[in-house]
Amino acid sequence: MSRLSLAHQAGSLRSYFPDSMITRNGEKEITWIHTVTPTPLSGAYKLKLHYKRRDGVSMYVLEPKLILAPGKKYLPHVYSTPKQKLCLYYPEAKEWNPGLYYVHTIIPWTSEWLYHYEIWAGTGVWHGGGIEHDEDTDTKGKVKTAD
Repeated sequence: MSRLSLAHQAGSLRSYFPDSMITRNGEKEITWIHTVTPTPLSGAYKLKLHYKRRDGVSMYVLEPKLILAPGKKYLPHVYSTPKQKLCLYYPEAKEWNPGLYYVHTIIPWTSEWLYHYEIWAGTGVWHGGGIEHDEDTDTKGKVKTAD
C-alpha cells in the first residue's frame, strides 16, 4: 500500500469542496472542515476530518450536537458520543488505508452514516450495517497504519 501525499489529499479536497477550510502540517497531518448536507431533506452538518500520520483518519461532527434516539444512551457506530467521533469502517478488514482519497471514501461514508443516523434518530433502529461495538472514548478511535 502506498500512501497518497497529503498535498494530493488537500488538492482533491479543494477541488471537491472549494469553500472548505484545510490546514496541513507538511506530510504529517491534515485537517479539513466543511459543512455537508447528506440528502436534500437533511439538515446541514459541520464536519471535521483529521488525519495524523501513524494515527489514521478520524471524522467528527462539530455541529449540530447529534440527538439520541428515544431510549438510547449512545450514538450508534461511534468511537465517542461526547466527541461525536464517527465509526465509518472496520479497521480489521482494511477497508480504508492512506492510499485512498478522502473524497472517495471517508467523506461519502460520512454522508451515508449521517443518512442512517437521521433514520435512527427518529426510529431507534440502525439500518447502516456495520459491526456492533461498544463505545470507548479514548482507545478505539485511533487506527494504526503502516505508513
